[in-house]
Amino acid sequence: TKADLGHVEKITSEIYDRLHDTPFAQAPVIATSTRTGAGIEQLKSALASELSAIPPQRDIGKPRLFIDRAFTLHGIGTVVTGTLTGGTFRRGQTVAVQPRNSAARIRSIQNHGRDSDFAPPGTRTAINLPDLPVGSSPNAIKRGDVVSIEKLEPSSTVDVLLEKSARLRQKEPAARPLKSGASIYLHHGTARIAAKVVFLECDSLQRSEKEIAQLRLDSPGLVFIGDRFVIRDRSEQHTIAGGIVLDPDADRKKFRAAEQRKLLIARAAAPNDLDLCVESEIERRGPLRSATLLRKSHFSAVEIEASLQRLQRQGDIVARGAVVGNTASWKLLRGRATTLIDTAHEKNSERGGLDLKDLRATLHDQSSETFESLISDLCAAGFVRSGSIIARAWHRPALPPHLKTIAETILAALAREPSDPPARKQIAPDKRDQEALRFLIDQGEVIELGADVILSRESFARMKDGVVAFISEHQSATVSQLRQELQSSRRIVVPFLEKLDRDGVTQRVADRRRLNRYGT
Repeated sequence: TKADLGHVEKITSEIYDRLHDTPFAQAPVIATSTRTGAGIEQLKSALASELSAIPPQRDIGKPRLFIDRAFTLHGIGTVVTGTLTGGTFRRGQTVAVQPRNSAARIRSIQNHGRDSDFAPPGTRTAINLPDLPVGSSPNAIKRGDVVSIEKLEPSSTVDVLLEKSARLRQKEPAARPLKSGASIYLHHGTARIAAKVVFLECDSLQRSEKEIAQLRLDSPGLVFIGDRFVIRDRSEQHTIAGGIVLDPDADRKKFRAAEQRKLLIARAAAPNDLDLCVESEIERRGPLRSATLLRKSHFSAVEIEASLQRLQRQGDIVARGAVVGNTASWKLLRGRATTLIDTAHEKNSERGGLDLKDLRATLHDQSSETFESLISDLCAAGFVRSGSIIARAWHRPALPPHLKTIAETILAALAREPSDPPARKQIAPDKRDQEALRFLIDQGEVIELGADVILSRESFARMKDGVVAFISEHQSATVSQLRQELQSSRRIVVPFLEKLDRDGVTQRVADRRRLNRYGT
């Protein structure tokens, strides 16, 4: 500027010296003067040329508006402005204001002073959020907040890659080493957040160096993997480093754990590698729903799905329904379940298999979605699920020799009084008797009517036929009539009829039973 004062060539040379080894080393330098108007048209032309070559911002379906102003207009309500990135806002859309996750609705949108039905990424945007207040109250919207369409958990601890510029002059205050434990200000979007820096493997960050660090924030902020930021000293006089987010959901206790260290080193070497981010996230979090993967990242759902398919073809991950997992981890999980089922077969060969409740209790560290996907995976390869039991497909329940005699005794006791057998506790008083009885129930040899009422399979079938025949002849029957017809007791007949009701054979109407026309 001020080209009318002369020395244009000298100043141009000095500019190029300062831009050496920067992305702007080959940028055009245009001399201008507001006094004479020289160069202004050339500057406009150069800016238009540069801007026309810039590709439009990507729409990844994750819009964020970093608020730089929030104010109230009479008759309109709260208005916020900022630069929209990552996606599109539409009029009438419900949004969330972070980091408090306050819900609001977009009443109207303006772009450069003009009303619009939507705002695309990369544009200066003003939106009317009448549901929210402006001011100093805890729920008030303010500069530094972020408007998004998803309610995402804000971050209070962030793992990052920090870099100190090589262009800092040795004697500049900003060139001083940044020490681990130093207090700084994080500038991200339009937010300024006080934080502390902790380095992974060193005591300080020197000029022209890069180091992995953890930022421990005094207040939460909404950050994504791949977000860029700068940090300034607490005096706010010097910008001392820049960086990129590697993990927005970091854990202070696990910062130096081997697994987290591996993840951070890999991402720091290739922060924009989608497949690496996906695979490392799955490896760290274990099996999880694919829909929740990398929600806080610069990758779209379509890109993430394509990455999952690539990694699956390569054998690096497995996908089972809506759940994805690391191949090695899934193999270990599958192995745990298989061992538990095989152990159940070995210890309790008389049973049909392992109760799913027991398996779920042992695998309590897995989500319900992961557990169901695991069961489906097992049943697709050599296992069968029957009700609440899972077993090897080849497994056939068999009583051990010491229980066979007990089982025969139980069946004989039921046969002696087929319509009015003794109570369950009398037939199976001890643990071994109960094991034999459970086997007979699982095999269908004995029918369980209630907590203390059982019948043999033959008696149950004969009594069922008797009920059907009696009601067919008389259209309906009371409990008393059926008890007399079956030559049984009320203790047996009431739970017996209730089971016929559940099975759809009979239907209770007031105090009488009729045949269910839909039953068998």
